[in-house]
Amino acid sequence: MELDILLKSVSVVRVTGDTVRNITGINMDSRLVQPGDLFVAVKGTQADGHAYIGKAVEKGAVAVVCEAWPEVQAEGVTYVQVKDSESAVGRLATVFYGDPTSKLQLIGVTGTNGKTTIATLLYNMFRVFGYKCGLCSTVCNYIDDEAVPTEHTTPDPITLNRLLGRMADEGCKYAFMEVSSHAVAQHRIAGLKFAGGIFTNLTRDHLDYHKTFENYRDAKKAFFDGLPKGAFAVTNVDDRNGMVMVQNTKAVVKTYSLRA
Repeated sequence: MELDILLKSVSVVRVTGDTVRNITGINMDSRLVQPGDLFVAVKGTQADGHAYIGKAVEKGAVAVVCEAWPEVQAEGVTYVQVKDSESAVGRLATVFYGDPTSKLQLIGVTGTNGKTTIATLLYNMFRVFGYKCGLCSTVCNYIDDEAVPTEHTTPDPITLNRLLGRMADEGCKYAFMEVSSHAVAQHRIAGLKFAGGIFTNLTRDHLDYHKTFENYRDAKKAFFDGLPKGAFAVTNVDDRNGMVMVQNTKAVVKTYSLRA
């Protein structure tokens, strides 16, 4: 895919080098870079990808997308600065893998408990109804009946778009995905179009990462804030945060309860 087509999906600050060049792959891990790839430097929680731009270029990256402008630039490599590379990588991956969520209905399930159960039940139920489906879960990812091993509740944006792209290419009509608070905060779902979202519940978990309960809650809420008009938002009104989740959503709100 041409680099200039990919760049239409992000807000570019400045560019040096040729943008009319073919990109054969996209990576945010310099160890996985192949000749012809686009390398996206992301400031992660464990490491800063900007420190590995040189390694990525040595391995054959022909273009680099970054937040911090590198002092040293290799000849023949295109450098692109964006405001937020963590957000940009998801949008770039979505375009590179053919915008998979425009070809299938993606449903996200979020909350502290029950994400795996609900996503898996929906996946199995829709398959019983005769639909080809995909599943992205903590336990395992599935492309219809093919198991694909998983490492995170929500994969990184490149892995996620590659997986959804395969689902779309193989005829899946629906995909059910666990959406963690980390995935929302780290923009792993940036660029994806959700047909609907489901909220389970909220307890005081993951505060080691989010620091406060309010940050944790707001990360979950941001998922529903981002749902488009015409999507649905199903929320648990037995949980005191159930209606908070859908306060600002554009989606059609539906509620469920065992008590209220």
